[in-house]
Amino acid sequence: MKQEYVVSKKAIVVVSFGTSYPETLRLAIESVENRIRAAFPEYEVRRAFTSRTVIKRLQERDGLIIDNERQALERLQAEGYQEVYIQPLHVVPGAEYDKIKIMVAHYAHATMPVFKKICLARPLLYYMGQEEQPDDYEIAINALQSQMPAGEPNSAVVLMGHGGLHPANAAYGVLQLKLEDYGFEHVFIYTVEGYPELRRIIAKLKQKQVQKVTLMPFLLVAGDHAVNDMAGEDEDSAKSQLIAAGFEVEVYLRGLGENRAIQDIYVDHLKTAIAPVDQGNKHIHK
Repeated sequence: MKQEYVVSKKAIVVVSFGTSYPETLRLAIESVENRIRAAFPEYEVRRAFTSRTVIKRLQERDGLIIDNERQALERLQAEGYQEVYIQPLHVVPGAEYDKIKIMVAHYAHATMPVFKKICLARPLLYYMGQEEQPDDYEIAINALQSQMPAGEPNSAVVLMGHGGLHPANAAYGVLQLKLEDYGFEHVFIYTVEGYPELRRIIAKLKQKQVQKVTLMPFLLVAGDHAVNDMAGEDEDSAKSQLIAAGFEVEVYLRGLGENRAIQDIYVDHLKTAIAPVDQGNKHIHK
């Protein structure tokens, strides 16, 4: 009697906070998804957002239905997928990443397993190069170089991160130190909702006698925070505050997801989750 083999159905869920800006959704999120599809043609690739507000807005305004992270897994379960990998497009392992981590742990340790295998890959910034792990910060900094303007005398680049109350906000301080370690003395990062604050950066720029500043979002997408909090015309935007402080300001209004080198990082993190090498699977939740 001929033995029959059942091929395990495999899927990748690409999860981000999401955006209600259609063009940046296409340029930043869909671009990463397409790179993942090209790298893993044998996997079904699905999209999920963690922001219920964004999901609701897209559905009401555009009729676009996008699953949240739980709905995406429930759908895969219903469709008979046995092997699932989740690639978060978050920048740091903060509150949105924790939301996914808790969900994956629930599925992984369920009394009645839903999937034969479920793994969570890491966000953009996770490891710092210690204990034989990669330095995600150095890798991200190298990727940023492709979008940096040519260095000019008395010029600087100011990156805007999201920030927040979560302890992962400390990642931005680590990034600033790493930038200095690798010789980027005129690149600074502040956050909209955490630390470092923009006023601290303005003081640093004045100390270094900087005259021209290029503002860049250190966010997956150039959405509301980038358009309004960073580059808006209101007096409390970063652009307006820098101009008021006497700096010439240029704006680079593209999210990290549009940077091909950043896209490669997410693909590499997913490869590590799917085929762990040495100690590279410590972050995986099984």
